[in-house]
Amino acid sequence: MASSQAEVPLSQDKIITAPYGSWKSPITADVVSGTSKRLEGTDVDSQGHLFWLESRPSESGRAVLVKEAEKPGDEPIDITPKEFAVRTLTQEYGGGAFRISGDIVIFSNYKDQRLFKQSISSKDSCLVPITPDYGGPVVSYADGIFDSRFDRYITVMEDRRESSINATTTIAAVPLDDGNIQEPKVLVSGNDFYAFPRLDPKGERMAWIEWSHPNMPWDKAELWIGYISDNGDVYKRVCIAGCDPKIVESPTEPKWSPTGQLFFITDRKNGFWNLHKWVESNNEVLPLYSLSAEFARPLWIFGMNSYEFIKSDVEKTLIACSYRQDGRSYLGILDDVQGSISLLDIPFTDIDNITSWNDYLYVEGASAVHPSSLAKVTLDGHRVNVVDFKIVWSSSLDSLKYESYFSLPELIEFPTEIPGQNAYAYYYPPSNPFYQASQVEKPPLLLESHGGPTSETRGILHLSIQYWTSRGWAFVDVNYGGSTGYGREFRERLLGRWGIVDVDDCCSCARFLVEHGKADMERLCITGGSAGGYTTLAALAFRDTFKAGASLYGVADLSLLRAETHKFESHYLDNLVGNEKDYFERSPINFVDKFSCPIILFQGLEDKVVPPDQARKIYQALKEKGLPVALVEYEGEQHGFRKAENIKFTLEQEMLFFARLVGRFNVADSVTPIKIDNFDEH
Repeated sequence: MASSQAEVPLSQDKIITAPYGSWKSPITADVVSGTSKRLEGTDVDSQGHLFWLESRPSESGRAVLVKEAEKPGDEPIDITPKEFAVRTLTQEYGGGAFRISGDIVIFSNYKDQRLFKQSISSKDSCLVPITPDYGGPVVSYADGIFDSRFDRYITVMEDRRESSINATTTIAAVPLDDGNIQEPKVLVSGNDFYAFPRLDPKGERMAWIEWSHPNMPWDKAELWIGYISDNGDVYKRVCIAGCDPKIVESPTEPKWSPTGQLFFITDRKNGFWNLHKWVESNNEVLPLYSLSAEFARPLWIFGMNSYEFIKSDVEKTLIACSYRQDGRSYLGILDDVQGSISLLDIPFTDIDNITSWNDYLYVEGASAVHPSSLAKVTLDGHRVNVVDFKIVWSSSLDSLKYESYFSLPELIEFPTEIPGQNAYAYYYPPSNPFYQASQVEKPPLLLESHGGPTSETRGILHLSIQYWTSRGWAFVDVNYGGSTGYGREFRERLLGRWGIVDVDDCCSCARFLVEHGKADMERLCITGGSAGGYTTLAALAFRDTFKAGASLYGVADLSLLRAETHKFESHYLDNLVGNEKDYFERSPINFVDKFSCPIILFQGLEDKVVPPDQARKIYQALKEKGLPVALVEYEGEQHGFRKAENIKFTLEQEMLFFARLVGRFNVADSVTPIKIDNFDEH
């Protein structure tokens, strides 16, 4: 089953002509799975030391808090003891699993979901639990903040003791003294969901985001503030945004400035997530800078940090922020007084979270030649120019050794089924410095449909994509209607039309590439995970564009998903699908007779978002129909694969499956194929 390191010609004197898909590449599945560390948050302590949370496939996806090296040449220091892992299961997707104040970190421990307190200034510090032991991981915490006024930790709390499907979510306070562990004190409750509890500098006011079924936080949410009494209770509440029925908006990321002004991001009026501030004296919301660009991302996970206040010597508020426009990110400094943005010149074209300290920023980002990375960006005295840019963490330190193989993404805009409406994608042509195909051959194409579906794919360096292109595949990553990054109107194209718009757009993109000579019409394949897996299955069941597909933990039965999925997404489909007839007619499992091409399925057995029965039902049905089909199940994996060996196996078998069934070429890698039902001899 293991792949060997594919041999690559040592000299570039002669370019080898060989069929697309058969090229040898050093970017093996071992390389991809070994370089897929994930960054899951950053913070700084009182001395300005940087800490980050990284998940490691080599340790079965264990997430570890790491401190930057003490001095150049030293190695970063693991803060999390080996018997612990920093990860919260709140809303299944987690995020916001730790917070640092002074020399103390509070973190969620993966195994039991309890909060622990740890000193990060002492190597031998003991870990102290601060939440009760409920006998199992039934209460989770996320997105916490320190409250120095009452020596406590305020956090979103998800309680699954009474119901694992319909958990109770609140904002609660956890005492930080080292005395007896107490039951967390609920401060805010009554709604379905909460996020972003944030205290003002004096600890007298708290802001938060809340929303209720059937809305997702990007559909409609509310921003509230509560005043804190002398005994620590929230005694007065004011709705700042989202409560006016005349304004449809989804506020997010509230944050208090050092002077106590409340800032936040919302998409009122122009339909794009822009920065705003609240004027308390007359309860007025003012835009800071209006732009047809997204200054925030959809709230799938906790702990997002799209902007930061930076220190300035003058009497004004300077905000380091990023925004996405036309398929790329920009980093800038927003001047609150002048209402202007000064763009900062850095190599990243994709930016996520920002952390600040004195005259520099820590920016999570990537580009077409930078994998997911963390950079230290040093600013000049005026905070308007970059004087130094340095990568301090990379998900793939060795990736640059393969740079000559990299396929650079081309942002394409293509027409959809709806006249006058276009969608977007990143196209990666085949690329290998030692190989070329004959001039008459067009490459096989793998189209990826991203998950969510309210999400966005980005044109950055993923070795998992270069794995395909360096072997002679063309690859296209589609932002179909309903994706984020292009404003509310584009995002809402999918309302009531999931399984139609996304499928049509993926088919339109594939045909567009065929018409422009960039892909072979007879070798079009489609892949996707989660919601992207649903789009994959729906495209294969209801359209005839693709010749084979791979579904990773994908949805086959919309009604079953609605009945079995977790609370956060339990009403998500209400807005995306429609009535019972729509649920039935858009579920691929109900139309097995319409499938006509090979499919391979990959599924984690501990997945609570898309339970394993979905993959098993589609596998059994296709097997009985006589179509070539394979099912791979992974013990210990949830929604998305975290273990290196499973990431590797999935990539190898997906590639080999397509090559054997539609490729018309022999692969260069030595990989043992799994059995394909209705294809391999018994």
